[in-house]
Amino acid sequence: MRKSRRSIDILLAVNQAIIREALRYLLEQQPDMQIVAETGEGLEAVRLAADTKPEVAIIDLRMPGVSGLEILGRLLAAARKVRVLVLATAEDKDRITQAFRLGVRGVALRESPMNVLVSGIRSVADGKYWIAGDILSNPGKGLRKLGARSKAGARMKAFGLTTRELEIISAIASGHSNREISERFSISQNTVKHHVTNIFDKVGVYNRLELALFAIHHNLLGRA
Repeated sequence: MRKSRRSIDILLAVNQAIIREALRYLLEQQPDMQIVAETGEGLEAVRLAADTKPEVAIIDLRMPGVSGLEILGRLLAAARKVRVLVLATAEDKDRITQAFRLGVRGVALRESPMNVLVSGIRSVADGKYWIAGDILSNPGKGLRKLGARSKAGARMKAFGLTTRELEIISAIASGHSNREISERFSISQNTVKHHVTNIFDKVGVYNRLELALFAIHHNLLGRA
């Protein structure tokens, strides 16, 4: 018999009361979720996170008063173990990138259906990165969706990236492993690792998720 999942304690911090109430009602219908605190104020969310120590905090990027990004920074400093999932729109691309740099684990687009948000909460609670319905052990389709509305600018060379490095960046953003990249471009896995290390150094990122977000922000995708 399959063991039932543990209960996920959730902090709900959403600006609009009607949306917050609807989310609370729908999430509490889930047998493995409970709302331990809720608020429509950003600074109150920081205090509640420190007091209740939820497993997952759902934070609206567009909170009144103090900016959503500042709230995220304070909350993640006050409750280091909480896993944060932000509510955003596709137009929030720049802020989403900054949110991930602050330590956010996932993002749900406002137009996402409820079952997608529920999946995202469970994925974030399990320690995975998650974007708009795609569970990311490596950056994949979800990140490309966030970049879908970016203008198709020329591939940027300001970071000293070579053509091969741009190709590898696009492959990484599509979720390909080093082995798959080596097969795709007929190079060894050691060569791929060398390219990836050079790319990280050139653009100043530390992992594949950050690289994919950086590539979207700077319109570097499109060569893979």
